[in-house]
Amino acid sequence: MSSIAEVLVGFELAGKLLMMSSEDRRAFEALELRIRAILPEEYQDSYEEVEPVSMGSASLKYDQDGKVAWDDIWGSFCDLAMAGGPPHKGNLLMAASREEIDAAPETYQVVLQEICRGIEMVTGLAAVPSPVPGWVRVQCTTPAMAGWLARAIVMENVAARCEGATLDLPAGPGYRVEKEIKNVITSIAKACHYWRDHTSSTQQQKIGHLFDSLAAESPLIQPATVDFHAETDRSLRRRIADSVRQTTGLTTWEAHCDGWLGFVFPTVKSAIWMMRAMVASNILARREDTILFIPVNPKTDPDGDSVVRTLRRLHRFARVRRLL
Repeated sequence: MSSIAEVLVGFELAGKLLMMSSEDRRAFEALELRIRAILPEEYQDSYEEVEPVSMGSASLKYDQDGKVAWDDIWGSFCDLAMAGGPPHKGNLLMAASREEIDAAPETYQVVLQEICRGIEMVTGLAAVPSPVPGWVRVQCTTPAMAGWLARAIVMENVAARCEGATLDLPAGPGYRVEKEIKNVITSIAKACHYWRDHTSSTQQQKIGHLFDSLAAESPLIQPATVDFHAETDRSLRRRIADSVRQTTGLTTWEAHCDGWLGFVFPTVKSAIWMMRAMVASNILARREDTILFIPVNPKTDPDGDSVVRTLRRLHRFARVRRLL
């Protein structure tokens, strides 16, 4: 039975909805439905109560040949960051630059081989070096799977890109087995676990239809990680930051991250809700503590108008939900 406080909050939310324009009210209700739709069934009625508490890191195990037994490490996983659980990494794990790769090509090949081996062991999906340096390419069974995994993995603070049924995950010559290589393999193992074991085939089809309808309105906005230009990135970041600050009062995070722009939110809960809402609006997003990161991409969002417009609207909705 709902507590008196919950009932009062419900009445307050209903009152604020009535004060919205009919267009905003429809958009708010559609957003809430989309957020629920992309979550595995077990979270759909409880994601507001999920706490970002980590279970701790699993230790590596080795087979008789001294290789990591990637398929014999995890018995369970933390809650998805998508649902409000703790991101797998505190900071984003990024793909190596071309300069880093060219400086250590042999080491890079060893890292690629180990990441591909681990991915195939834990998911059964084919994994090969991507045609784009710095990435490993995973062949998913459907575009819906690739799209959902990309969204879920990015929210775990591991870089990911998707196109059609392919998913790209990061790699670099400086990746260590017990650190970055394990991070990549853990993130896809966790995401695949929730996609396959906690998301029914019926819901997977619904997610695919949702992604198709969102793409018909606007393409998925991902950070610019290929053909990255530092000056273009800086210029667009300034434009987005100024526009968002003028209309919402949000301040930007001081630390720089190529292809991403961070905004400071008052609480972890508000950052989590905004992250989910951005993803449900077809814009990749992630968080580090109370910092919400949104993508900067001169190709798919050349003036930053899509991310700015969406962030403004969701900021209003977060106020309606008493998160700000």
